[in-house]
Amino acid sequence: MDLGIKGKRVLITGGSRGIGAAIAKDLAAEGCKVSIVSRDEASLKQKLKEIGGRAKGHDYIVSNLREDGEPTRVAEELLAKHKKIDIAVHNVGGGLAQKNLFAKVEDWNMVWQFNVGIAIEMNAVLIPAMKKQGWGRVIHISSIVGELGEPAIESLGGALPYAAAKAYLNAYIKGLGNALAKDNVVVAGVMPGVVLSKGKHWEKLKKENPKLVQKFLDRYYPIGRFGCAEEISPFVVLLASEKASFAAGSIIPISGGRV
Repeated sequence: MDLGIKGKRVLITGGSRGIGAAIAKDLAAEGCKVSIVSRDEASLKQKLKEIGGRAKGHDYIVSNLREDGEPTRVAEELLAKHKKIDIAVHNVGGGLAQKNLFAKVEDWNMVWQFNVGIAIEMNAVLIPAMKKQGWGRVIHISSIVGELGEPAIESLGGALPYAAAKAYLNAYIKGLGNALAKDNVVVAGVMPGVVLSKGKHWEKLKKENPKLVQKFLDRYYPIGRFGCAEEISPFVVLLASEKASFAAGSIIPISGGRV
């Protein structure tokens, strides 16, 4: 299937590992020119090499997007360098270990900024240029907990600030998608269930307490296992393509049967 995105310039935040890295690989395979943003330069260099390097038009920027002004700086730098960004994939996010239901407001705001604020700030730079050229794709990586809530089970806790931030993100995707549909700028998202990533929380917990993890999976995920990044990426690639022209405001759940 020809997705119609060969030669498109792509920005992926958090693109050096996990879901972001899988998306970078798959979009590069479609002939896109990929710009990856991450704070880990060693991982960026490795991922750049894996997808074909600068000779194929790919590049990266080292940045901690949680720092004040960094989302704007990165978006402006890439736009100035490449003259356009056709596809933006907002992949950074996480719970930041904030599981206290009664955390301070500033802690809730910190999680919101990581999962929503960075994308909003970058979109303010990128989307006007997409509107001007009459084509754009903006895909956000949300989470199924933004729709269903974060489950609490024994020592796993329930990362409510994270779930609330993703719920906000979902509303943002729908509203912005509605507003930009007429401009051929498709704003959409995916809501993965739990995805196992190397070195992350669930991989560590699986080693430390496999019985607890299996109890969690049996209760909440009918498929009985974690997802993997390669099962999420194809949906993002489709939303980034010409085939997604009618998908404005859509958010696709990819959750192993958890609905």
